Amino acid sequence: MDIHEYQAKELLAGYGVPIQRGAVAYSPEQASFAATELGGWHWAVKAQIHSGARGKAGGIKLCRTYHEVHDAARAMLGKRLVTAQTGPEGKVVQRVYVEIAEKFERELYLGIVLDRKAERVRVIASAQGGMEIEELARTSPQAILQTEVEPAVGLQAFQAREIAFGLGLNIKQVSRAVTAILGAYRAFRDLDATMVEINPLVVTPDDRVIALDAKMSFDDNGLFRHREVSEMRDLSQEDPREAEASQDNLNYVGLTGDIGCIINGAGLAMATMDTIKYAGGEPANFLDVGGGASPERVTKAFQLVLSDANVKAVLVNIFAGINRCDWVAQGVVQAVQSIGMKVPLVVRLAGTNEQEGRRIITESGLAIISADTLAEAAQKVVAAARPH
Repeated sequence: MDIHEYQAKELLAGYGVPIQRGAVAYSPEQASFAATELGGWHWAVKAQIHSGARGKAGGIKLCRTYHEVHDAARAMLGKRLVTAQTGPEGKVVQRVYVEIAEKFERELYLGIVLDRKAERVRVIASAQGGMEIEELARTSPQAILQTEVEPAVGLQAFQAREIAFGLGLNIKQVSRAVTAILGAYRAFRDLDATMVEINPLVVTPDDRVIALDAKMSFDDNGLFRHREVSEMRDLSQEDPREAEASQDNLNYVGLTGDIGCIINGAGLAMATMDTIKYAGGEPANFLDVGGGASPERVTKAFQLVLSDANVKAVLVNIFAGINRCDWVAQGVVQAVQSIGMKVPLVVRLAGTNEQEGRRIITESGLAIISADTLAEAAQKVVAAARPH
């Protein structure tokens, strides 16, 4: 789960990470009022969407008067902001963050991520902040500092100091940078985050170190422990299909193909998508209905997959261990009858109660294409999606 910049800053500030004073606004009037309440002479108005590279897309405006703040907010709110990370469809701006703006001398980068290959938390920093870290890693890999964190002891102060000195900071700046680094790590650890990114982490003329922008992502499986985080979820920033799937405890990721997939098990889902690609097709989604694929759950999966107008055929691939093929078959028949499918459907069942499941499909009298193997199922669904 992702959250907005102002929410990430609120959480990080609770762990001692220095931030600028700011306020969220949902209208131009609220934005200009926030500027008057914050005081100061310059403000930054920032579009709040789940994406980076907002500045390049016009999602960040520096303002010198309350009228400029009002106009900047009016230009952003309700508009669709397209960045390098959102894709051509962009994201609608429903709130802005008004923040006091002041001069800074340097921009740094700080990121904390879960390195699954090393099975460690990795702290990444660079003296070249304000850039996309992927681009920096490609063009100037030597500019990136990295530290692995031993899980048993956590990030130590000496490691944070090594990073701070490696960024070329002076003594005053180092102590303040250490506070920010350790605070960001504690937030990452305590809140079950999968990523904390502060870009840029700026150094002011009076040697303060401030998080000027912040992103946080969280492990969905840990949200039950952190109600204050789960309440920050903004469904308007997510794919509507993925948001709906999460409400029904279905694992769904929308893709750009035209073959809908309903599968039990993440590994089998990945293998099925690979096989569809090998057969010349393009999967429209990743959908894992899980081990308890009851008829009701399968029906919801069908409704979700068919909500994508690009889907031209659907493949149901079930390997039943904990699950039962007859349950899934009942769900398939129930879904086809209730929804009134207008696209071809290919079903492959294997495992527990396989014969009973196939009997239910056959005796339903519905136009369902059966397959015995995954390869056969992939070939048939690709052929059904592209009849010519």
